[in-house]
Amino acid sequence: MVRTALDQVALEVNNISKSFGGVQALKNVSFTINKGEVVGLLGDNGAGKSTLVRCISGIHQPDSGEILVNEQPVTITSPLDARACGIETVFQDLAMVPEFNITENLFLNREIRHKNPILSWLGWLDTKAMEQKGRKALNRLNSRIPSYTEKIHNLSGGQRQAVAIARAVNWGADIVIMDEPTAALGVEQSAQVNELINIISGQGVAVLLISHNMQHVSETCDRAVVLYQGTSIADVSVKEVSKEQLVSLITGASVSAA
Repeated sequence: MVRTALDQVALEVNNISKSFGGVQALKNVSFTINKGEVVGLLGDNGAGKSTLVRCISGIHQPDSGEILVNEQPVTITSPLDARACGIETVFQDLAMVPEFNITENLFLNREIRHKNPILSWLGWLDTKAMEQKGRKALNRLNSRIPSYTEKIHNLSGGQRQAVAIARAVNWGADIVIMDEPTAALGVEQSAQVNELINIISGQGVAVLLISHNMQHVSETCDRAVVLYQGTSIADVSVKEVSKEQLVSLITGASVSAA
């Protein structure tokens, strides 16, 4: 993997804590991601990964702590706030409409109205402009898409991921969060997703990657942040640790030994 992270922090998470009733889901979690860097967010089920992602993406509000984007403190109270800050999240279900075509999904809830004010008022969309911008977004990822009018349910898993990633970076995202992007994919399609991640990180986008696949993490990530029972217990260079050491951190064996 040939990639050099830029010496500029894209996302900084400081002492984020979150409780649900009597359950402490997150406790003083901190880490940073530089522009052009891919950081794996690792942890067993219930470690707090999903809660942390929901705090960053505006679904939950943390009880304490702060989030900085491009070294500036931000207040994120909704997914719209996160998007305004340049944070896009690609969830595992991809949040796409299978019966819609590629262009319609790329511009879902962000459709371009017709330039003619009367037609715009009547609700007409500028399909030509959306198709042109959609093609440009997917070309940016060197994506192998057969037809831009193809419906999502006819695409392979890797192609659907490409559309979801293109939708994220198409809106000027500086930070892309990806939730288990290869979980339901085969070897070839997983390799395509790895390539897509390398492409967008090579363009300066910071990527936070949630994955249980250690092979995927070792091939794609520069660093790994490990959560255990809601606490960040490690922030390591992937090149400097083995898969076995990462698994030991994730399961808490290293914590118990310490």
